[in-house]
Amino acid sequence: MRRSITRRLVNRGLLSIMTSTTFLNGAQAQAWPTRPIRLIVPFPPGGGVDAVGRILAEPLAAALGQPVIVENRAGAGGAIGVDSVAKSPPDGYAFSMVSAGNVTVGPLVRRTPYDPSLLGFVSMVCSSPLLMVARNTLEARDLAGFLDLVRRQPDKIRFASGGVGTATHLAGELMNLRLGTQMVHVPYRGTAPALTDLIANNVDIFFSDSSAWPMVQQGQLRLLGVSSAARWTTSPETPPIASLVRDFDIANWYGVVAPPETPLPIRERMAAEIARILARKEVEEMLARIGFQPVPMAPAAFASFVRQELETWRAVVKAANIPIE
Repeated sequence: MRRSITRRLVNRGLLSIMTSTTFLNGAQAQAWPTRPIRLIVPFPPGGGVDAVGRILAEPLAAALGQPVIVENRAGAGGAIGVDSVAKSPPDGYAFSMVSAGNVTVGPLVRRTPYDPSLLGFVSMVCSSPLLMVARNTLEARDLAGFLDLVRRQPDKIRFASGGVGTATHLAGELMNLRLGTQMVHVPYRGTAPALTDLIANNVDIFFSDSSAWPMVQQGQLRLLGVSSAARWTTSPETPPIASLVRDFDIANWYGVVAPPETPLPIRERMAAEIARILARKEVEEMLARIGFQPVPMAPAAFASFVRQELETWRAVVKAANIPIE
């Protein structure tokens, strides 16, 4: 079974982020930064990636002694903003927030002008499981009941997604792959319309981001399981899907990248400052309010994690015969 993100971080030596002094060895990194830094958010204002970028910007500016300017550059599922950073000079003055959607999922189904495996990886920032939510009128009352239902009716269950090739789509296809079922994919133009139709009983389940949690609390939807192998701290009584489905460990995560060939000492310095910020109680609480937990990661570990995720999702895309746009 694939190890949970949290366990993988421990095994890769998370403590090294906090204590690394590699950046002290490079003259370029010693002088860096001497002017404002751009932090590109490749999505519109108001979303989760934007919120996390803004949580980081002010304390990063204080730690680095230079302004950190957040710029929203949306479009093409996040590809436009990431590409603008990928094509920037590798001098430590341009960084981009990224998500699973525009680094490990999107590039496998939509051609991007950048190779995600070659980005200058800095650090993962936070993660949250996808929430497997069901309509209230569904016969199954819990995860075990749902798995029994889908095995008895392998081609009758309709799973919503936020669009073809999104993480919410591939999560459903991964379940089909693991269970040998044929749940029917019903794509929508984003999470909001998918949740609306789920509440209206027009589809059966949806692998949502944490925006579904208030609807669960209000009794509009039923939470059957979470996609991470570890329990979700926000609702620890909810079982991980991996407790009953082999090799099912998915996270909705956000991170920071730099242009390819950005010097490692600069990326390590940035990762160390991000780790210190994420260790603050008030930052942990801000992330918890939007359903995330801090997951700092050293540059090499983050790069390795992304490449492993690309391998996993490439296999799912192939098995599901999802066309590349």
